[in-house]
Amino acid sequence: MSFRTIMVVFLALFCGAAMAVGVLRSNRPREVRAQPVIETEPVLVALVDLERGRMVTEEQVEIHEWPEGFAPDGTLRTVECAVERVVVGNVRAGELILEGKLASPEAGRQVAALIPEGKRAYTMMATRVPSNVAGFVLPGNRVDVLLNMRGGRGDDTGGGSTVTLLQAVEVLAVDQQLEAPVDNKVDPKLLSSVTVLVTPEQANELDLGQNMGVLSLALRNPSDLVLDEINEATVAGLRLRGPSSIPYLDGDLPPPSMFAALEEQTGDPPPGSHRRASIVTMRGTQRGEIPLNERTPAP
Repeated sequence: MSFRTIMVVFLALFCGAAMAVGVLRSNRPREVRAQPVIETEPVLVALVDLERGRMVTEEQVEIHEWPEGFAPDGTLRTVECAVERVVVGNVRAGELILEGKLASPEAGRQVAALIPEGKRAYTMMATRVPSNVAGFVLPGNRVDVLLNMRGGRGDDTGGGSTVTLLQAVEVLAVDQQLEAPVDNKVDPKLLSSVTVLVTPEQANELDLGQNMGVLSLALRNPSDLVLDEINEATVAGLRLRGPSSIPYLDGDLPPPSMFAALEEQTGDPPPGSHRRASIVTMRGTQRGEIPLNERTPAP
């Protein structure tokens, strides 16, 4: 056998052996890397939307496993911690249930459970309270409470005054509704009361104001919690304001007290001064007119 033949046979055997080794290695089972174990902890999750003022039942909540250390502080861990407690803040389905979203277990099942410690719920029954903002006051809104009082003859107010009694108080309920309607509007004709959350001192002020005058509401932005310095408005103050600072509708003449200033500036009586003076009022969509004394007839 020649040397060339021997080398060919040797190379063939070597390649076959190498191929066999490669096949054996490729068929060898790969080592499975161990997956890291994620530690979990139990959390309480809402299965349905939990509305404010409702009682939590066992069918509405469920225990889920949550990555350990990722649940916020105050998360409830057992079903028993939530059952038969009143919801004080809306909870959506799938949301973790926090301690701050529920009233304390000692609060009971009544609406009183929604009142924070140190606060009082005061109901204003005056007709103008719920209707003077056209039904846009809803539970959870922030409002200012205005007090209007009529003055007597010869007092400093000139016949009446309005003061901002309270600012940025939270509305707990409108009538007996603890939740806003779907369309976020209530028919003013069906309203009879508004309940607000106030301090004990503010409750005293509201009670005094409701018995001595007329309360009304001014709706404000829920995020606007700044307490402004608001001056008292009086009839005497309105009469002392100059003609340029009192707006009036086009086609309506200014009040009689302004005619002297206008005549002094122009030298001539104002056009149309023969017409009867009146104050135009707007209450909702209703326009009213209060006649005053007659003006001097124009020449």
